[in-house]
Amino acid sequence: MPSMPSKPSTPSRFRVAIVSTGGTIEKTYDELGGSLSNEYNVLDVLLSQLELEGVEIRRISLMNKDSLDMSEADMALVATTVEHVLAENDGVVVVHGTDRLADTGHLIHERLGEPGKPVVLTGAMRPYELRQSDAVQNMTEAMIAVQLLGGGVWCVLHNKAMRFPGVRKDRERLTLVRD
Repeated sequence: MPSMPSKPSTPSRFRVAIVSTGGTIEKTYDELGGSLSNEYNVLDVLLSQLELEGVEIRRISLMNKDSLDMSEADMALVATTVEHVLAENDGVVVVHGTDRLADTGHLIHERLGEPGKPVVLTGAMRPYELRQSDAVQNMTEAMIAVQLLGGGVWCVLHNKAMRFPGVRKDRERLTLVRD
């Protein structure tokens, strides 16, 4: 009996939800006014520069705010969104302003405990649009980390992966650190 040709297998894709809130990573420079602001979303431009073979991205743009302008309700919305999208994805990356990133990370950890999938929070100290930004490095690290880290809530930036709780911003060193 002749064998039936088999269908070529489709490699499984790693499904990542990217929840964006704005922050410095997405700030744009207004040359006329000489100011930085969160006027429009630049995250898609940054992501288009990364080679993400085998990764399926679902983008959720919740807000476009400096994290210092985020309310408790805004941070609760981020935590609720992460909780909902985590169920249908292999991991979640939250792009967040670094001033209140630790607050939101602690809230997510408080609500979810130790989820079985990785939730990675990242941001940047310098806007993507400016030269010498840490945005591309941090986003690249976050996309790798979400695929490699175990379950839990993590902060990933500046060549570090730190598990919540215990993460805080070190304003003197301009990074996030673990206590």
